[in-house]
Amino acid sequence: MNELIIYSAALLLVLVHLLIASLFYRHINKNPHLSFHEKNDWRLKALVFPAYFWFRYKRQQDNS
Repeated sequence: MNELIIYSAALLLVLVHLLIASLFYRHINKNPHLSFHEKNDWRLKALVFPAYFWFRYKRQQDNS
């Protein structure tokens, strides 16, 4: 029973990670102010740590 709970929690974390990364990825693609290299940089960051870099991205966009 413990394994089922652990695997369910791990699956939930992976699904949330994928959801946040895909939303961040779409938002990056819609931004016309970013260059090709900036978009690639943010896309890579979106795949690695989407929640952390989402807040950094929003803060950078607010300052610009």
